[in-house]
Amino acid sequence: MEREAAKLKGEIVSLSNSSDPYPRIEAEAGLTRKCLKILSKCNCRIQIVTKSSLVSRDIDVLSTIPCMVTLTVTTDSEKTANLIEPNAPSPNERLKTFEDLAKKAIPSSVRIDPIIPFVNENPEKLVAAVASIGVKHLTASTYKAKPDNWSRLAIAMPEVAEKLEPLYFDLGERSGRYLLLQRDLRFKILKKIRGLAIKNGMKFGVCRENFPELNTGSCDGSWLIPSIWR
Repeated sequence: MEREAAKLKGEIVSLSNSSDPYPRIEAEAGLTRKCLKILSKCNCRIQIVTKSSLVSRDIDVLSTIPCMVTLTVTTDSEKTANLIEPNAPSPNERLKTFEDLAKKAIPSSVRIDPIIPFVNENPEKLVAAVASIGVKHLTASTYKAKPDNWSRLAIAMPEVAEKLEPLYFDLGERSGRYLLLQRDLRFKILKKIRGLAIKNGMKFGVCRENFPELNTGSCDGSWLIPSIWR
């Protein structure tokens, strides 16, 4: 890491795009923290993408780097979160994390992903709550069904799965290994959330949906990263 990071010339380094940089074992292992310390000494800008409140632990390091934090909050309902994210920090813990970041003037973005019809497609209270804390960007994307995540959803929320099944398996669209909602329905859902973002003074970005016309900011919120640190 030290050898490769020394080659950086102002690029954005994203932790992480294919897995969470703050799994539960990170509380003991501290590997992400060690990586951040190395990167803080190099010429780069940092984007954190996580679902974990553990990122608050590293605010002392993040405060020294041009950076931003994207925190996924799928729902503000503790009951729903316990069903679909049983091993993740609670929604309240993640909202507290936004407050911790705001106190140190670290820019943040909320990711409401996946949007699941009949579950979290109306996040008015959540959007208003994060905006009131100072979150400036919202990214959203709809649920994409594939065999493993569909089986888990069907077990956790059988009544919801029963309603979703025809929308995905009869009327949905295939994209690679995934089944997506019908394009018109996806657009309608995401346009509504875009409206909530704008209403609350936030930029909006949508990823992996092929609706660039909905974006008012870059999909991932990376526009929030300062080019020069204070």
